Amino acid sequence: MSPQQMNNNNSSGGNIPVSERYWTLVDKADKKFSKIRDLPYYERNRYDTYFYKVFKVYTQLWKFQQENRQKLVEAGLKRWEIGEIASRIAQLYYGQYMRTSEASYLSEAYIFYEAILTREYFKDGSFQDFNLANKQLRFLARFLMVCLVLNRREMVHQLVNQLKMLVDECRRTFQDTDFKEWKLVVQEIVRFLKADTAFMNIRPLRYSLVLDPHPDVLPQVAAPVARKNLRLRDAVLSSYHHNEVKFSELTLDTFRMLQCLEWEPSGSFYLSTGGKSGQNGALGSSRINHSQDITDPTLPPNPRKAVLYRPSLTHFIAVLATICEELPPDGVLLVYLSASGTTGRTLSPSGSGPCINTAENITRDFQSHTIHSDGTSTSSMSSPSDSPNPSASQNKENFIRSHTGCLQFGNRGSGGLNCIYPSDLIPFTRRPLFVIIESDASEVFKAISGAEKGERAALLLSPSCSFPIGTSDSSRHSFGSLFTVFLTAPLQAFCLLLGISGSDVEMDIYKHAESLLSSSLNDWGLALATSDNLDPVWAQILRDPFLRRFLLRFIFCRAVLSLFVQTFNKKEFHPECMPALPDSVSPTITASQTAVLQLAKMFHATKRFVFTEAVSHPDQKNSGMES
Repeated sequence: MSPQQMNNNNSSGGNIPVSERYWTLVDKADKKFSKIRDLPYYERNRYDTYFYKVFKVYTQLWKFQQENRQKLVEAGLKRWEIGEIASRIAQLYYGQYMRTSEASYLSEAYIFYEAILTREYFKDGSFQDFNLANKQLRFLARFLMVCLVLNRREMVHQLVNQLKMLVDECRRTFQDTDFKEWKLVVQEIVRFLKADTAFMNIRPLRYSLVLDPHPDVLPQVAAPVARKNLRLRDAVLSSYHHNEVKFSELTLDTFRMLQCLEWEPSGSFYLSTGGKSGQNGALGSSRINHSQDITDPTLPPNPRKAVLYRPSLTHFIAVLATICEELPPDGVLLVYLSASGTTGRTLSPSGSGPCINTAENITRDFQSHTIHSDGTSTSSMSSPSDSPNPSASQNKENFIRSHTGCLQFGNRGSGGLNCIYPSDLIPFTRRPLFVIIESDASEVFKAISGAEKGERAALLLSPSCSFPIGTSDSSRHSFGSLFTVFLTAPLQAFCLLLGISGSDVEMDIYKHAESLLSSSLNDWGLALATSDNLDPVWAQILRDPFLRRFLLRFIFCRAVLSLFVQTFNKKEFHPECMPALPDSVSPTITASQTAVLQLAKMFHATKRFVFTEAVSHPDQKNSGMES
C-alpha cells in the first residue's frame, strides 16, 4: 500500500491527512531503524542516544496507529504492516537487552512478540505472498531467540511446531529452493533443544535466590587478603567449534554461560514449575507485567555480556578494547573462550628434532619476553638496541609466535589470522580479568600468569582431554563442553559423567543430591574465605556471586575428575586454575573426597571413584588422609 492510496482520509484535528502523517512517521522510523539495526552490541554507552531517538519515533508511530486504527484500516492499512511496527519495536528492545543485559528490555520484547503471535498479524495472506511468508518466518525465529534467552520453554516448543508447519507449507506452496535455508533453521533449533533437554534445565542456570545464597550473606574475606572487592561488570562469551550445536549465532556453550550470568526473576522459575523445565507456563497471559516478574530492585544489575559468534581476531580484540575502556574502576571482565586449539611444537634443546612444547616452556618463554603493542618481542633484560644481533631478536619473536599454542577461531591452515594466542590477552591485563578457557590447548594460557601488565588475571582452564559422555556421537556434539556444563549445571554434569540421563533420575533423589552439593559448595566457599593463604586474586572476587559460583563449581569439577576411576591420576583430564588455590579445597583432602563420596552413594556409583581407605571406611582412623 502506497501513501497515495491512503491520503484521502483527513484527520479531524487539522488539514493534514491522517495517512500523510502516518506515512511521514513510518518513513522517519524506517530511516532511524536502518541506522541502529547494524550497530555493534558491544559499544554500549556510545549508542545510547541513538536507541532513545529511534525508540521515541516508534513509540509515536505505535501510539498514532492505535489512536487512528479505524481510519487507517479504512484507507487500506494491512494487518501485517501493524505487525511490522510491533516486530521492529520488539527488535529494538531485544537489541537494547543485548547491549545492556537489562532484563526489563527482554521482557518488553517478549510482550510485543507474543502480541504479534496471538493477534496473527502476519498470518493473513502469508501463503499467497512470498515476502509476507518470509516476514512471518523471520518473526517466529526472532521470537524463538527471545523465548530461549528468557527460558520460556513451553512457548519455545509451541513456536518450533509453528515454524515447522509454516516451512513445510511454504515449501509446498512456493518453490522448494526458496526455503532450504529455513529448513536448516528448523534443524538447528531441533538439534539445540535435543541437546539442551529438560534434564539440563531441572534447575535454572540463572542465579536464583531460592537456590543460591544471597550476595549479602556471602562470607567476608579478611581485609588484608582482599585489598579490594571487585564486581563482575562485563563478559565476553565466544566459541568456535566445527559442527557445534547452535541456534542462529548463539552456541550451546555460550547460551549456557549467558544464562549463568543472569539473575533469576525472584525465584519464579523454580517456584512456579516445581523444578520442571518450563517457566510461567500460562501461554495466554500476554498482558501480565513481565517486567515486574523478571526484575528485583534489591538485586544488582546483570553483568553486561557480549556474545561473539566465530569472531575474527581483529573483531575480538576490538571488542575487548572497547569493553575494557568502559569498565568501571571496581569492575572485572570475564572472558570465556571455547575452541579447539594447538599446543605448538618446538625444537628439542639439541635442535635435533621436534617435541611437544610443554606449558612450562611456554610460560618461561612469556615470562622472559615483553610483548609490545607493535608486535615486537624483546628480552626483559635488554632492549632491541642493546641486542648484539637484531636478526636473532627477530627470530626469537617469530619462534614464539609460531610455536606458542593458540585457540583456532577459524579454519586451520590460515596461519595466525584467526588464532587467539595467550599474548593477545596480555595487553588487557591492565584491568582485572577472569578468564575461562575451554579447549584441548587450555594449558598454553598458563603463559598469561606472571606476564600481566598491571592486574593479575584469574584463570580457569579446562582439561586438555575431555572424558567422552556420549555414545553414538561425540560429547561436544551431543551435550556441549563437559567443563562448561560443570560450571553452569554441576549436578547434571556429574550425572552425565556417570552415564545417567534425565529419564534415569528420580526427582526425590535428585533434589536431595542438589541439596548435598549446595552444602558442599558453601563449605568450600567458607574454606576459601577463612583461608590464611588465599591468593589476593581470588580473595578480591569472592564477594561477587557469579564469579564465586564459577570458582566453587570449578573446585567441584576438579574433585570429581581427580577421583573418577577413568581419569584418576591422568592430569590431562583434570582442570587447572591460576593462581593456585589453597590446599583446604584440594581434591585429595577429606572434605572434598567426602563431598564426592556422598553424591556417588546417592547414585549408587561409589565404585566409579577412587577414595582413600579412611574416607571409604569412616570408622577407621583418619590419619594420613590428606596428601
